[in-house]
Amino acid sequence: MVDISRGSALGISGASELFQLLRDGVPRTRASLALATGLARSTVAARVDELMRLGLVTPVSDAASTGGRPPSQFALNPAARIVLAADLGASHASLAVTDLAGSVLAQRRERMDIAQGPEAVLGWMVDAALALIAELGRDRRDLVAIGIGVPGPVEHSTGRPVNPPIMPGWNRFDVPGWVQQHLEVPVLVDNDVNIMALGERALAWPHVEHLVFVKVATGIGSGIISGGLLQRGAQGIAGDIGHVRVARGADVPCHCGNRGCLEALASGPAIARALREQGVDVRTGGEVVDLVKRGDLDAIQAVRQAGRDIGEVLTACVSLINPSVIAIGGSMARAGEHLIAGVREVVYTRSMPLATEHLAIVQSAAAENAAVLGAAMLAIHHALSPEGIDALAAR
Repeated sequence: MVDISRGSALGISGASELFQLLRDGVPRTRASLALATGLARSTVAARVDELMRLGLVTPVSDAASTGGRPPSQFALNPAARIVLAADLGASHASLAVTDLAGSVLAQRRERMDIAQGPEAVLGWMVDAALALIAELGRDRRDLVAIGIGVPGPVEHSTGRPVNPPIMPGWNRFDVPGWVQQHLEVPVLVDNDVNIMALGERALAWPHVEHLVFVKVATGIGSGIISGGLLQRGAQGIAGDIGHVRVARGADVPCHCGNRGCLEALASGPAIARALREQGVDVRTGGEVVDLVKRGDLDAIQAVRQAGRDIGEVLTACVSLINPSVIAIGGSMARAGEHLIAGVREVVYTRSMPLATEHLAIVQSAAAENAAVLGAAMLAIHHALSPEGIDALAAR
């Protein structure tokens, strides 16, 4: 179970704050909920009664009485409903069914090319989801929301990918609308690195208000949590560090059409390309990681240089955002300390001492599960919002 008791990086409002309190599993009375949230007792009582009717909240042992009848206590019932979380990467697809506390109940991961197109990839997701729900012995009516991460920019208000460079056929595709033809629940879609940031924070850093998650894989991107809230920016591309220019790669072309992009120098395919130019027989980022694990010096030096390049861009991010934690994830993070050492070398040397005094640069604790955990957070937050509860009540 992930720790989401401190609140969601997706925001808190009104009754949903009540849910944030209940999610930690600690029983509370109506009076204590009203005091903690600032809501009127009548509002809390009505919401708790509705949640009990839906099975989302259950009564537990009574609190100690201070005179008269002991006050009743309530806690969230995580098993009452399930959500679906999907991480659709450039070359893989991960799917999980979780309860309302974010605990993974069933999971499936397969190699899959996002370039197959939305209908093929989403069709697999729907079929696999129904199979997982059946394996758990749950009714598909128990499903209350779906969270999906994709490897490209997303217009968050509509859930449509926008000009995603490595997702041919997905531009402006109505992902929520297509999925809802098969699974009639709310569908939330976001950039995969944003949901990785949500998952990493929920699992490992629930009390950290300022965190940057960096994904280094087929591409490079970052998810930013500042002031405890996920930052998407005006057009949803906040954190797109992969296309920031790095001086060392001034002549290196990038698939975005520019030259010198960080992604063209330090992504998995870019590192493999650099090694091939040195005569090393390697084709993919995964093969680079395997060489590093076997102690190949050329691969280790190439990965460390990629870390330095990433560190150069992150130095600017540290000055702009002043995070407490930078977590490095994605498939290339499996190269371990060699990548992170390169990042630290530049960030700690080039940044202002005050900015790095308490800055932790670490490998992702959630690792390959960061995205599915974050997608679950996306779905759970919606399912337990006032709007989500109203939708459940109307079903």
